[in-house]
Amino acid sequence: MGPNLPYRLKLMPKMGALSLLLFAVACSPAPVEQGFDDPLEVQNRKIHAFNRSVDRAALRPLATAYGKTAPGPLRRAVGNVSENLSLPSVVLNNLLQFRIEEAGANTFRFLLNSTLGFGGVLDVASDAGITRNSSDFGETLYVWGAREGAYLELPLLGPSTTRAAIGRVVDTATNPLNFVLDGTDRTGTGTVGVLARVDDRYQFRDLVDSILYESEDSYVQARLLYLQNRRFQLTGETQLDDIDPYEDFDDFE
Repeated sequence: MGPNLPYRLKLMPKMGALSLLLFAVACSPAPVEQGFDDPLEVQNRKIHAFNRSVDRAALRPLATAYGKTAPGPLRRAVGNVSENLSLPSVVLNNLLQFRIEEAGANTFRFLLNSTLGFGGVLDVASDAGITRNSSDFGETLYVWGAREGAYLELPLLGPSTTRAAIGRVVDTATNPLNFVLDGTDRTGTGTVGVLARVDDRYQFRDLVDSILYESEDSYVQARLLYLQNRRFQLTGETQLDDIDPYEDFDDFE
């Protein structure tokens, strides 16, 4: 047994690499979902109504005030910093999906913007032709073969699915920055993230207003658009073209 120990030690890294390779081969993306699965529609509608009331009373007025008072360059800088701070988590998911090239590009993008871009205020990486490849743990679960699950509307966060909601929790818990930033820095990064989302509400105000306040049923419209966008983001295709978004509208009049 003793004479074979050095050989086994040399073999271990190769076996580890082989295990990772077999894991990657065994995992295949989940099939493209068709239609939608909404068994919690009654509860989802209540949460949607709550989210809409919060938007009407707080988020929309705040976004309008922020968009009209904060200079455009300042808002872009805040958005750049928020995007830059999200990259370590994106890189982690790139690696979990075995997308090594994307992980390398996003790592270089993070390092470049964090240094020459003054912490991400300037997006020098994009100027250099290094584009951002977005990802999250919900996409990682998709790559691993996890199904989409039921449609969910989350309080304050809006449309989601079971898979995407689990992904949000894991991304929050495993964000590499959580292990290197102290309490004050975490508060700062959280504030930047909130301001970036407020600016998103301002930038897309016409679209959001049309969905929430001008559509026949804002709940089914938001559900349809979210699922279309998310599935296209993951697969490049959607299976909702032939679905009437208002097919169950009469049940909730």
